[in-house]
Amino acid sequence: MELTALPSARRLLRGLFAFLCIAVGLYPALYFLIDREFGLLSSKTPELLADLAWNIGFYAHIVPGGLALLIGWAQFSPGLRARRPALHRRIGRVYVLSVLVSGLAGLYIGFSATGGLPAALGFISLALIWLYTTLMAWRSIVRGQVEAHARLMRYSYAASFAAVTLRIWLPLLIALTGSFDAAYPIVAWLCWVPNLAAVWAASRWQQA
Repeated sequence: MELTALPSARRLLRGLFAFLCIAVGLYPALYFLIDREFGLLSSKTPELLADLAWNIGFYAHIVPGGLALLIGWAQFSPGLRARRPALHRRIGRVYVLSVLVSGLAGLYIGFSATGGLPAALGFISLALIWLYTTLMAWRSIVRGQVEAHARLMRYSYAASFAAVTLRIWLPLLIALTGSFDAAYPIVAWLCWVPNLAAVWAASRWQQA
């Protein structure tokens, strides 16, 4: 009974993972559909919202970042890699380009993150790690280093998945701390550090 339940649990977790990636990947569309200060924009100052450069950076971050999250989860399907390698490569190119644009924009807007220096350092660190792991994964596959590519892409997508974990942790932290301003510097780190730690732990477990 337990052995038969295990594959079902794994399928359920994979389905939940895909659902969260797709749902949060599509989330940036709401910023274009809702005609008011929505989501994280409601926490920004009027001066920042009037800054053209910041607005370009914000939308250059959320749109390609959402696309990376939306398509990246499928890359971990062994069936896709085996049966449709050309599609796997095309999706991979779009993913890498999306991360480069979103990561650079995220690096820029990270300097003005709500919550001051602790939040800024958290999001800037995330952007740098996201860019680095993605570029190294791309370089690895160009050099034919398939195992290194797969390992680095797991870290890259763990950084992408920060968009999901941020939206899970933030309301919990607001409830615990009593305010958005207190919660946001914490979630700036909590949204991605455990993700990378989980990938590292899973990698160590597989090697054991």
